[in-house]
Amino acid sequence: MSNLLEQVPSQTATSRRDFLRTLGGATALALTPFASLAAQPKEQILLGLAPYSIRSLKWKAPQILDYAASLKLDAVMLSPDSFESHDEAYFKLVREQAARLGIKIEPEFGCFCEQSESWKKKQGDPVKYLTECIHQAKALGANTFRTIMGVAEDRQHLGPLDAMIESAIKTLHSVRSQAMDAGMRIAIENHGEIQARDMKLLIEEAGSDFVGCCFDAGNSVQMMEDPVMAFEILGPHVLATHMRDSVIYEHPRGAAFQWVALGDGAVDFKRIVGRFTELCPKPVFYLEIITGRPPQVLPYFEPDFWKQYPKARTPDFAQFLALARKGQPFMGSMLIADDGKQPPEYASALMRQQRIDTERSLEYAKKTLGIGARWKQ
Repeated sequence: MSNLLEQVPSQTATSRRDFLRTLGGATALALTPFASLAAQPKEQILLGLAPYSIRSLKWKAPQILDYAASLKLDAVMLSPDSFESHDEAYFKLVREQAARLGIKIEPEFGCFCEQSESWKKKQGDPVKYLTECIHQAKALGANTFRTIMGVAEDRQHLGPLDAMIESAIKTLHSVRSQAMDAGMRIAIENHGEIQARDMKLLIEEAGSDFVGCCFDAGNSVQMMEDPVMAFEILGPHVLATHMRDSVIYEHPRGAAFQWVALGDGAVDFKRIVGRFTELCPKPVFYLEIITGRPPQVLPYFEPDFWKQYPKARTPDFAQFLALARKGQPFMGSMLIADDGKQPPEYASALMRQQRIDTERSLEYAKKTLGIGARWKQ
């Protein structure tokens, strides 16, 4: 202290007292953090439901919204099948109901792939289709919508992945101005035809200012990826999510996986949630629960299998292989009837199972993972 005082110019006693008060104030500030630097609470992750979880109920948007409100959810992702009409007046009614219930809406649309002949027969020109998706999402009050680059029936017939990506980028560039003018962002799902690193490339080449990812944890498994690893790759580009659990285990032909209720599988959702607020705090944590289907085999011991994965990377596959080696089949109770071939008598049981598995998955997300805002109020 004496050294500091010696540096003060020889002035009046008042000046010396002012200096001491200033020094004392500085010391106090050094001991007390500034308000702007104080630890802030983590961003709250919102909890939502994708209606495919309860697809057999065939509910429309008003019923889905009421159901979400009864479960104290924050958001719903509505599919085209959820809408009884595509008129703006109808969308206005849905938007107003959601506002009354305090629930966020984000729509999900179908495939925009130029190479998907089966989907083009349904939707027509991909550019016109995406343009209409932008208009409908805007009418619903959303600023993000989910879409996909391919569909299941085309997987064996689609062209090379690079050609698919190039075509998708071209289509997205064609609607960029419409999306930007509407303040809309397009979330492409990592569906069953593209791995995480290729999805990241697609997004960055198309333009991450209006294109991002709808991260699907179940599809990562289908594409032989550890969902935690895939989320680390895509996290900064995630605009929406489809979260579900999977069991993964070794099989004589390679590995097998089966989608299960949240908490019943091998996916480390605690790690994903731990990274969620750091990588992408704004998107909703939507559950898309798919149970009732048999295990699917990934026959990677068979050479022909790898023709579908020409860009697969050994280090990434090694992480999936580690999951399979320590995994085991699902040992719980499940009706396997969600294949479109079940006897009519199974229909009511399947509907009941979907609802049970959805609700217990939501409970796991709330109580074990701590996700959601409204249920905590």
